[in-house]
Amino acid sequence: MKLLILSDSHGDLNTVKLIKSLQADEIFHCGDSELSAKDPLLNGVHIVRGNCDRDEQFPATIVQKVGNETVFIVHGHEHDVKRSMLTLSYAAAEQQATIALFGHSHLYGAEMIKGVLFVNPGSTTQPRGGRVATYAVIEIDDVYTVSFYGMNHDLIDQIIFNK
Repeated sequence: MKLLILSDSHGDLNTVKLIKSLQADEIFHCGDSELSAKDPLLNGVHIVRGNCDRDEQFPATIVQKVGNETVFIVHGHEHDVKRSMLTLSYAAAEQQATIALFGHSHLYGAEMIKGVLFVNPGSTTQPRGGRVATYAVIEIDDVYTVSFYGMNHDLIDQIIFNK
């Protein structure tokens, strides 16, 4: 199974179009799209509201079953992810998530916390920390393979986690 994840696109339609054009079983946007919830570009995308999103039709969180996985999606600002993963890890545990997706920090990364895979895809338009703009791909089989790609689809980083 293949999941595509983006976040913090901040009104840039081209990056959303680019990622939507890729093959995947599911596509997730972790907020701060700054688009309207009715924008047809978002059809088929599981998307949450970020702190810069004005459209309140976006949900603050989503819990989505994908195959055998339970995916918990938030933006991250309400869980203080720039300081600690503790609040988000508690929320993911409450939802019995196997995967937690979040944005807000504009920094890509992945880690396994108490059997839950946490992935921040970074930002497709405004990366921080001297990094390049990124999106993430999670491939799920016997392991989780998390790959981070630049906007030219060049592999930036890859991490493999046991399930």
